[in-house]
Amino acid sequence: MHSGLELTLLLLGCAVLGVVAFRTLQLPPMLGYLAVGVLIGPHALALAEDSPTTHALGEFGIVFLMFSIGLEFSLGQLRSMRRIVFGLGLGQVVSTVAAAMGIGLLAAYLMPHLTLAWQAAFALGGALAMSSTAIVVKLLTERLELESEHGRRIIGILLFQDLAVVPLLIMIPALARDPEDMAITLGLAALKAGLVLALLLFFGQKLMGRWFTIVAKRRSQELFMLNLLLVTLGSAWITEQAGLSLALGAFVAGMLISETPYKHQVEEDIKPFRDVLLGLFFITIGMLLDLRLVSQYWWQVTLLLALVVLLKAGLIVLMARAFGAPLGTALRTGLALAQAGEFSFVLLSHASGSKLIDPFVMQLVLASMVLSMLLAPFIIGYMDRIVMKVAANEWMMQSLQLTQLATRTMTTQKHVIIAGFGRSGQSLATLLKEEALPWYALDLDPERVQKAQAAGASVSYGDAARRESLIAAGVHRASALVITFADTRQALKVLHLVHELAPALPVIVRSHDDGDMDVLKAAGATEVVPEALESSLMLASHALVTLGVPLRRVVHRVQAARKGRYATLRGYFHGADDSGADLEHGQVKLHSVRLHAQAGAIGLSLGALQLQDVAVEVTALRRGGQNIAPGPAVLLAAGDVVVLRGDSEAVSRAEERLL
Repeated sequence: MHSGLELTLLLLGCAVLGVVAFRTLQLPPMLGYLAVGVLIGPHALALAEDSPTTHALGEFGIVFLMFSIGLEFSLGQLRSMRRIVFGLGLGQVVSTVAAAMGIGLLAAYLMPHLTLAWQAAFALGGALAMSSTAIVVKLLTERLELESEHGRRIIGILLFQDLAVVPLLIMIPALARDPEDMAITLGLAALKAGLVLALLLFFGQKLMGRWFTIVAKRRSQELFMLNLLLVTLGSAWITEQAGLSLALGAFVAGMLISETPYKHQVEEDIKPFRDVLLGLFFITIGMLLDLRLVSQYWWQVTLLLALVVLLKAGLIVLMARAFGAPLGTALRTGLALAQAGEFSFVLLSHASGSKLIDPFVMQLVLASMVLSMLLAPFIIGYMDRIVMKVAANEWMMQSLQLTQLATRTMTTQKHVIIAGFGRSGQSLATLLKEEALPWYALDLDPERVQKAQAAGASVSYGDAARRESLIAAGVHRASALVITFADTRQALKVLHLVHELAPALPVIVRSHDDGDMDVLKAAGATEVVPEALESSLMLASHALVTLGVPLRRVVHRVQAARKGRYATLRGYFHGADDSGADLEHGQVKLHSVRLHAQAGAIGLSLGALQLQDVAVEVTALRRGGQNIAPGPAVLLAAGDVVVLRGDSEAVSRAEERLL
């Protein structure tokens, strides 16, 4: 029996190893947490036991997850997507629950030894109706498909699933009561939920904004965080005292804060707690899985996996078609949402705690859900190929789109292809038009394309990261290609295709900062425009002109910075408010090293240290409050401050060499 500290350390250590392994394999961290839970659980290596401590950690994870969902709850968003959310989303959840209940009752009838009441079938249906927001949104974002036709339907369904969790969390424990008392229990639960929610919403909505303003005016990050934890856990405690779910109170707290100006600050502050505790929750779920039982009944697990994925995908396709989606869009929507989700485990955990589901059935369903989530990245990755093979009209529609695109650009010569017609793309198009230079744009947002075409813009629906789209846009006849979206991964795909199709074509690429400049240049980009450095240049130039520096000199300095590929601007001194994620991607930084009396570099010249061998540049040298030109012949002395420029690893190696 582990102590609370020992168990927490064990879970954290295994979580780190699991996430590292799955990140290396380019798989979602959540699957790493589940795999870790399976391995260390009582049914495998038995390193951790199923104890109240693990359950408490898991509950905290769900509290912060529901709080985050509440933060995203927007009445305006619901109104704009009400047909998808309350039509398609509601239909998907209801049809999945109904189908699961029907199959469960049929299985219980055909196999009398299987104990599966309708209450258990309802709970299983609710769990199976959920899909993984974390996996699906991440993969759609990487594929630039969030704003596509199927992307909007997927987001609408996921949003309703998140909302449906709240009543399901109330209903599932009530279903475990005696049938005679069930109606009374559900009625009381609904009444208590209504009263608690009314009180929280009525008083909370009036108090929350004012209270957070009072706290924020104290200008203390520590106080703000303490207040945030108090509100989240306090709301969860109130609903628990009313006999309802902890998660319900957290959801309401998030929803109230979403209406205040502090939503985005709260979202960033709560993220570390949510991610860590939610990871521990998934580990506790993985610990429930009995690998020996799964291996013994592997064919039942495989059958159930196929049934769950195919049934869920099929129902979503039918519902999407009923709401007017083309076959290709409906198929993509169904395939993307065919897996189980985070809340599937939450609902299963509640059903298991209420003794609703037979342990044997629980193991089979749990195994099939985990496997469905492992399969999700591969299903979404091959989604387009599956749709092209299944939907004959999808091939025809894509062919028609490409034909129309090719027809529009056929007579165009020496034009500029604009990949992405967002704000940056439209600004570029306006300037090209003023200079009477021909251009044609590709964009993946059908609504934007439709509006732009109606206004006479030369834009078509198409993916610049597809060979066929580039050929149809006339990449062989173009004078340049400009990638206006700041997504390095997609930009590299486009650069790879351009290198094959038209190696001599100049390509200008937009990036967020200078972290990926070298990667993009190595991939064939003619010019890389980092937003952060360009905005710095513009800010500096306006400031210099305001301070009386002649405009010609300011323009000369800006041109020199661009000509030198921003060499003088690359790298800066990082502080506590800078994102550590930047440094993981090779972000160039500046770093000051003071030489103490025992430093190994004292008495040596900069040239003798050969810091260029570790890809580091000495940008400045300070001695006794004075700047010294850092030439290779300069000898270093105790107390010198050497300013280094390079990525994190290179700077660390150079610092070791100096000290």
